[in-house]
Amino acid sequence: MIDVNRQGEVWVFAEQEDGSLHDIVLELCGKARELADILGVRAAAVLPGTAVTPLARRLFAQGIDTVYVVDDPRLKHYQTTPYERVMTTLVERHKPQIVLFGATALGRDLAPRVASALRAGMTADCTDLQISDVVEPRSKEVHAKLLLQIRPAFGGNIIATIVNFDRWPQMATVREGVMPLRDGDSSRQGEIVQEKVELDDTVLALRLIQRHIEPRKINLKGARVIVAGGGGVGSKADFRLIHELAGVIGGAVGASRAAVDSGFIAKDHQIGQTGTTVRPALYIAAGISGAVQHRAGMEESAKIIAINNDREAPIFSVAHYGIVGDLKRVIPMMIKSLRERQ
Repeated sequence: MIDVNRQGEVWVFAEQEDGSLHDIVLELCGKARELADILGVRAAAVLPGTAVTPLARRLFAQGIDTVYVVDDPRLKHYQTTPYERVMTTLVERHKPQIVLFGATALGRDLAPRVASALRAGMTADCTDLQISDVVEPRSKEVHAKLLLQIRPAFGGNIIATIVNFDRWPQMATVREGVMPLRDGDSSRQGEIVQEKVELDDTVLALRLIQRHIEPRKINLKGARVIVAGGGGVGSKADFRLIHELAGVIGGAVGASRAAVDSGFIAKDHQIGQTGTTVRPALYIAAGISGAVQHRAGMEESAKIIAINNDREAPIFSVAHYGIVGDLKRVIPMMIKSLRERQ
């Protein structure tokens, strides 16, 4: 357990790959800035890798005050053990009070290893982070300005707020897309601290033989218009209606978990608690009942149109416009009307 340091910084693990920062890092920088301002401390980022120092400018622009750079050729490609050594060494050296990771494949691998090594608590897949005074239930002691780690629980049926009273640093992974990406300030300056971390043979036991990267086929987070289909579409063949409407309207194709699990479409298209979180200008949900797990990933869309033959479907509770009807009749009518206008 790290000694509690009320003046400790708020940290972000700056995940990068081949010299490019992950989007979630920039989202977390804005949140770290917000939390640090409330606490009256500095916001910092840890940036391990090879020749990564130039990336610090982007972190400064997003609100970071200090970037701890660990530049080592052996950190060029991610491996759990050496990266865990870097993070634990720096946490023990500088004693931050909050450490945030993106809930990416890499972050989900690294964060629990760091938490275990530090004997600190960690909350996974948070959708919100806040600072508040908290009363400990048993002792009734008031703890000032603790991190509230908020995430869906019990299959998304409740929202849990998790607090670490005495195991510091307070650690969390945060889902992609749930924190808004703030406008950066390119004129903003910060401090770069070059750190050295001893990496011996025990943490470099693995050797990378071959690296295979599969390119992402769809960018749902960047789409301004999304047409999403659910289990109510009925079949993979009928899912062509979703693709056709998206093509006519100039949007991306999304899906609920039910549609993905049924084999109608690949998982890359999944939106929701276990998929991608999106905020498009227009979101059309067809044949999606609107379970809380799906709504968590799309309810902040600027305009939502829902098509469902069940007028009691939960999706209508977040929709701006609702169409009660058979999507196999409604969508062809929409496609015809759009084509006539074009």
